[in-house]
Amino acid sequence: MPAGGGFDEAPALLCIPGHEATGAFFQSLLSALGLDRSVYAIDLPGHGQSDPLNSPPGVEESAAALGDLLDSLFLRSADVLADRAGIAVALALQQQRPTAIRRLVLSSASGPQRALARSLRCPVLLTELQGTGAGPLSAADAQRTEAVLRAFLGSAEAPVPS
Repeated sequence: MPAGGGFDEAPALLCIPGHEATGAFFQSLLSALGLDRSVYAIDLPGHGQSDPLNSPPGVEESAAALGDLLDSLFLRSADVLADRAGIAVALALQQQRPTAIRRLVLSSASGPQRALARSLRCPVLLTELQGTGAGPLSAADAQRTEAVLRAFLGSAEAPVPS
């Protein structure tokens, strides 16, 4: 829970893994980035540990489901961190709800996704998270990435351990 006792000091962060991964991919980043904001690491509908579906929804349907999640959390906008196949869902969410994404971080984006990202109105950071695909991001990789993410997302500085 953020230091403000539930009143976040920064916009919420929605972490979208690829289809092959679960929200646990982001586990090593959650505590550090959640110091001053709520962080939601989700599983896409029909993937990861979410309920199985007869047929997994497409990109547009997954983006609509995330829009519904933002509505249910009463979030007008959020920052988004997307990895691999989650990038297509994040880009679709941004197209469906242009004001829903304040800042967008794309990890392992393809060439066409990078080109599309350059045309968006929201600020975009293109980066590479060094996870193993379906496995979680290592603590060392998370530590290297944290400062870059904090600088881009506008998070408060991480406290220095005493």
